[in-house]
Amino acid sequence: MHVDWSALGRVAAVSLGVTVAVVVVFTFGVLGLSRAEDPRTDAGATGRLQAGLCFLACAAVVAYGIYLIVPQFH
Repeated sequence: MHVDWSALGRVAAVSLGVTVAVVVVFTFGVLGLSRAEDPRTDAGATGRLQAGLCFLACAAVVAYGIYLIVPQFH
């Protein structure tokens, strides 16, 4: 049995990078929600828009991952 360590390392690096990116985008979504609910600021609509776009991006990444995993979708 031969293991292509180079390919395994690339897959691990891309997985780590995408995971960190999704967590950061989700965090920006939570930040947008907290800004939208803060009565001291007047950023309600902007915060909700930011949160919606961030959560939509996270959902798109998750949906793409499920698409890649499930062979019936191909």
